[in-house]
Amino acid sequence: MRRPSRPRRPLTAATVAVAAATATALLAGCGTVRAGGAGSAGGSAGGSAGAEVEPTSTAGGPSCTPATPAATGGIRFTLGGPGCTTYEVTNQGTEPADVTVLLNRVTATGEALSSLPHTVTALAPGATDRGRLDLGTAGPGGTPARLKVATVRSVPTAEAPKPTGDCPASGLRLYADQGDSAMGLRAVGLLLHNCGTTPVTLDGYPQLQLLDLEHQPVDGVRLLSGGAEIATGTGADAPPKRFILRPGERAQSTLVWRNTTQDGTPVNAPYARVRATPASAPVMVTPEFDLGTTGRLGIGAWQRQADTPANPPRPPAS
Repeated sequence: MRRPSRPRRPLTAATVAVAAATATALLAGCGTVRAGGAGSAGGSAGGSAGAEVEPTSTAGGPSCTPATPAATGGIRFTLGGPGCTTYEVTNQGTEPADVTVLLNRVTATGEALSSLPHTVTALAPGATDRGRLDLGTAGPGGTPARLKVATVRSVPTAEAPKPTGDCPASGLRLYADQGDSAMGLRAVGLLLHNCGTTPVTLDGYPQLQLLDLEHQPVDGVRLLSGGAEIATGTGADAPPKRFILRPGERAQSTLVWRNTTQDGTPVNAPYARVRATPASAPVMVTPEFDLGTTGRLGIGAWQRQADTPANPPRPPAS
């Protein structure tokens, strides 16, 4: 499986949850999906934080379907109102958060219709974002659509990826693409853009820390330098090179893993805290690692992107 030389559409907060494969159960009525926050029990290294679903009654209209497991970091998402068309996203944590909620419109029999992603950035501790959803109809005859809450994801605003907009204070944009998958093999690109004014030396591999639904470290996974032990032809097995990433230039690393499940407890790690270099500021991305029971993640070395010119030769010393 060969990686493309150009980056795919980045995994922004509004698209990251679309690629996640989160099992949901149909429940009647509206409800609340609450993530464990401070003082709650976090998920284990191989599991997920438990959801707290609070069903309430509704008079007619489509049903809302809270998800299990819930999302992370003290974020509570609630559907309510007539037909479950109103929502609230509350930050019960202690720091500003960028939050993405993915809702799926489905028919009464569970057939998928479309997705309704909602993103709120820099949601302050204790603050609530409110709004109304336009469900539309589920098909001919005007049958109301239903909702499933597929995923809720949050990252600290200070560590949120910024693929567009103003250049971060660090001078580096670090974010993840949408990835590729085939026959249980996964590959996600980490994309790095020097949008600042200072050259950055890259020498080897990005540093990763896998995190669970509660943003807690996931143990028991071998982080491999390169992806040759996982698969060949992904781009993650290219040898490391030392090079200078000058302002305006871009680089890429490829993460590869398999979701094979055999004996043992499957490991799911929605998040990764990434540093481009040991001295770089951390950025939290959401590759949705479904590692199965393999216990391995291959990390490719930084490579200059194919459409980025090589560093120009320096003039000879006078």
